[in-house]
Amino acid sequence: MYSIRYVSGHVQVYDQKGQFLFSADTEREAREELKEYAESAA
Repeated sequence: MYSIRYVSGHVQVYDQKGQFLFSADTEREAREELKEYAESAA
């Protein structure tokens, strides 16, 4: 489970523990990066 938050005009992604993972310019970009992140962690 991940959460996507909008902060100061960009998107930040956090894990289920609330730890920051990465930022992106758009939600679409964040979701694409999150997919790659999840695949590399598997």
